Amino acid sequence: MPDRSPPRGLVPNDDLALLTCAEMGLADAAAIDGGVSGTELMEAAGAAVAAAVQERFLPQPVVVLCGPGNNGGDGFVIARHLTASGWSVRVGLPGDRDSLRGDAAWAAGLWDESVEELSLDLLEGQPIVVDALFGAGLSRPIGGIAAALIGHINAEALSVVAVDVPSGLHGDTGEIMGCAPIAELTVTFFRAKPGHYSLEGRMRCGELKVVDIGIPRAVIEDIGPRLWVNDLPLWRDGLARQGLFDHKYARGHVTILGGARATGAARLAALAARRIGAGLVTIAAPRNVMAIYQAAEPGNLVMPVDSGAALARLLEDERRNAILLGPGSGLTSRTRESVLAALATGRSVVLDADAITLFANDPEALFGAIVGPVLMTPHEGEFRRLFPDLGSVAGKVERVRHAAALSGATILLKGPDTVIADPDGLAVINVHAPATLATAGSGDVLAGLVAGLMAQGLTPLAAGAAAAWLHGECAYQFGGPGLIAEDLIGHIPHALEVVAAPPHLANRDR
Repeated sequence: MPDRSPPRGLVPNDDLALLTCAEMGLADAAAIDGGVSGTELMEAAGAAVAAAVQERFLPQPVVVLCGPGNNGGDGFVIARHLTASGWSVRVGLPGDRDSLRGDAAWAAGLWDESVEELSLDLLEGQPIVVDALFGAGLSRPIGGIAAALIGHINAEALSVVAVDVPSGLHGDTGEIMGCAPIAELTVTFFRAKPGHYSLEGRMRCGELKVVDIGIPRAVIEDIGPRLWVNDLPLWRDGLARQGLFDHKYARGHVTILGGARATGAARLAALAARRIGAGLVTIAAPRNVMAIYQAAEPGNLVMPVDSGAALARLLEDERRNAILLGPGSGLTSRTRESVLAALATGRSVVLDADAITLFANDPEALFGAIVGPVLMTPHEGEFRRLFPDLGSVAGKVERVRHAAALSGATILLKGPDTVIADPDGLAVINVHAPATLATAGSGDVLAGLVAGLMAQGLTPLAAGAAAAWLHGECAYQFGGPGLIAEDLIGHIPHALEVVAAPPHLANRDR
């Protein structure tokens, strides 16, 4: 029988936590309540950015573009530190420095050099640009001279170091508020924000450097983050370890609904589920194409299933503890009936591709049938069809959270910035994924990984996070162009070796 111990879930990790703008405000406030002044935080932030500039570039002319708020205050500190190190620095500011308030006014008061009005003249000679215009919580699109400066910076491909975020990138949603510079380096403070890891954020932040500015680590526990960037500490300890008394049924039994036409999809998923550690995998195939499945991989079990009722009878064996439907299953009544039969068992279910699309016109029938642990793996098109009312929700993370709450399932929305969220609002962003994964069958492998991990006792959220990371690691292990889905399966053992390596040996920098 499969392991009946409680499902192993995600393990929150403070180092991987992503903080919203509001949560970062709470962290600042907690530090100040603990005796660290706002000016000390600003001084530490500016000094850290100046150090990052000097570490990355040889001395050369720098223009610091300061905005009217605390980001601008950071900019004045940066300018002062670079000047003290012998760099040639010009500072631009919209309006008069006397109009600044609070900590920004304090920082500007320590800048003894001239301050110039923002204009394109500041960019003559192609200086390094320190972008300290606007912070992560910008509430309106950038316009006017700031937009003109950003347009010129991008057109001339100037080297940009962004303070906290590239101006115009929303820290929470990752959306672009009118425009944003393309930075070579972004330096943020204490913890990264969701927007840094959004697709737009990754296109504009360049290298992301998170620096300590004196906020006590303990404030993370008080904030209680609910979003993390995906990495091994979140789920590594939950992966099943092979033991002396293991047997195949103890490692879980995945049942996959195969289709009559695209037979390769279920076979890819089956191989992935087996490679990731599931003890047995059965393909439930239409009787008229069983020979195709039987002639393929000899380790896959094949059973005749021509209807949802037939699948229900097969699932009377409770050892079949994880069910995957969708890869190549077909847009048929058989698939729809089988989805409902699988969900009725209350066991772990993974829905992909056709199993999602079939319910686009009647999502409530799907959501109402969910009574157990379910993970759906839509791409953007499938997501929009199943959740048409969520298009106006700002930010991918929030869209996926809303979808999970609405459906009662954990949702893994695939893409370069894959987001996994459960119905309780816990979420993970996965960016451990090279562009080579955009190939036919890649999603089938991912679905098989998820099913195999859920069969071994991981919760949908933990299984989704682990599968997404391992999927990307397989592609990285392959190396370069020419990747096809079959290659991913061959590299699953190598990806698992990386996971099993001591942390100091698991070099994951890409």
